Amino acid sequence: MEVMRINQLPIPRIKLPTAFDLHRELNRLKQTELPWMYESSKWAPQLALRDLDSAFKNFYQGRAGFPRFKSRKHGAGSFTLAMPIHVKGGCIRLPRLGWIRFKEHGYLPIEAHINSATVSELAGRWFVSLNVVEEREDPEPIIGAAVGVDRGLKNLAVVSDGVVIENPKAMARCERKLKQLQRAVSRKQKGSSNRRKAVQRLARCHSRISNMRKDALHKATTALATTKSVIVVEDLAVRSMMANHHLAKAIGDAGWSEFVRQLEYKSKWYGSRLVVAGRFFPSTKRCSKCGGVKDSMALDKRTFVCEFCGFTADRDLNAALNLEQWPSVGRTLETPVEEGVQVKKPQPSYESGTEMVQNDHESGNEGV
Repeated sequence: MEVMRINQLPIPRIKLPTAFDLHRELNRLKQTELPWMYESSKWAPQLALRDLDSAFKNFYQGRAGFPRFKSRKHGAGSFTLAMPIHVKGGCIRLPRLGWIRFKEHGYLPIEAHINSATVSELAGRWFVSLNVVEEREDPEPIIGAAVGVDRGLKNLAVVSDGVVIENPKAMARCERKLKQLQRAVSRKQKGSSNRRKAVQRLARCHSRISNMRKDALHKATTALATTKSVIVVEDLAVRSMMANHHLAKAIGDAGWSEFVRQLEYKSKWYGSRLVVAGRFFPSTKRCSKCGGVKDSMALDKRTFVCEFCGFTADRDLNAALNLEQWPSVGRTLETPVEEGVQVKKPQPSYESGTEMVQNDHESGNEGV
């Protein structure tokens, strides 16, 4: 910080210290002012300084904001260690800490080369995550159906093949208990032991809510990525939708963005393909049978009734069927083209980026 302030003055600029420079300075302080640091592993402060160096580089190159100060009380609650780290059975060996047993088994790789281990604390529980180097073969492409997936609030997601993924509604289920714990914290004297215990109980409740949400999302995304060849989801403006104070809590509780994030990397792991439909594609207002598009579709209408052909279906299922017919996925026996279903007459289109959706109401063709 001092070097940055000096560089703002009309004098020759001073080189910013790197992680190596800061580590050498820290070693000098250990011998004089900070001898207690010899009791802990050298890797924790050294890797923290490397992270600080990367954070400032990202800031100066415009990739991130200014690094935030993290104290002992208000920090990340984690530290990183490097070699030597060994995993054997239900134990892990960390520098200066020795062998530590696991509460859970079968997660950490034993034969892979371990670069580092990050130890973190959350709601009174300690976790370790490993950074490993492991050769991974390209997965074989999944032979299965291409499906559209419509995310919602009543249900977490509805798949075009009729499968409905239930929404756990973790926040709604625990909201009453959460309010009680928050009131208990506010009534305790600041700095007291009772307040610290109340904060821990509140943190455990938040952790339980988060784990319920993560469990449902991981089970749903893994099931889709391992069984479907192509998964089509809609590009939603989640941040803008959160501005609606009537739906913000429910949208945040559903985890729409996390749902797509998990599908992105799991589809690469298991050999499936994720396709994101355009944001302006009218999946809710469009009829999945004839292609007719309504002028509007109110949120309280849970059943879609087509004005053109009389097709009736659940609102979310109809949207999922429309996503299944997205141009880069849809096919027919008559027109097996790469860019989707052809139409006889040009219809109003919905453009998003470089992809185009064509209305097939006149032709009557249906994507498979």
